[in-house]
Amino acid sequence: MRQMFGAVAPRYDFITRAFSYGMDRGWKRKGVAMADLPERPVVLDLACGTGDFSKLVAERRPDAVTIAADLTHGMLRLARSGGVVNTVCADAMALPFSDQAFDCVFIGYGLRNFPLLEQAVAEIERITRPGGLLVSLDFFLPRNLFLRRIYLGYLFLQGAFWGTLLHGRPRIYTYIPDSLRSFVSINDFSSVLRRAGYGKVDARGFIFGGIALHWAAKE
Repeated sequence: MRQMFGAVAPRYDFITRAFSYGMDRGWKRKGVAMADLPERPVVLDLACGTGDFSKLVAERRPDAVTIAADLTHGMLRLARSGGVVNTVCADAMALPFSDQAFDCVFIGYGLRNFPLLEQAVAEIERITRPGGLLVSLDFFLPRNLFLRRIYLGYLFLQGAFWGTLLHGRPRIYTYIPDSLRSFVSINDFSSVLRRAGYGKVDARGFIFGGIALHWAAKE
């Protein structure tokens, strides 16, 4: 995973915009705008990529302390060059933070890539304070099986096109549909969050259920 994301890091922001037809930034902005953060919040931007959530939190809440964490050094270098101050290389399955350390954890397109979803959610819940939030933006499997097949085929063709054009490697961006095939639907992920101890879960779907924002409050 580290090797793959290290290779795509320089083009990562472009690809997220291309796959979302430019809507990615607006989705992330909505995720931050609808997060009810306390005064001087302590925030984790997990699987931060180039630090989009960190930057949006800083814009909205200059009093926030934000830590950006990612498994890939190349992504963290890009985040720092873009103005993100606090960064740490960390594995989402074993986070190097104490219990109840954060008021909010933001995750952009990271959940699909964690090897054990429920274990990763439990780890995020561990480091989140009571009443704190998990805010996630990610790809999901549409519940309708016909739409699911169309969506996966579309993502594969998009990935092959951009991989060939940008890297000469058609399979480099097909990791998106590959990771999605064994993932869950929006509603299924909401159930995972509730089982993990998040009492209030709100979800907003986009692109026929292929992308969604989740806001989940820990009990």
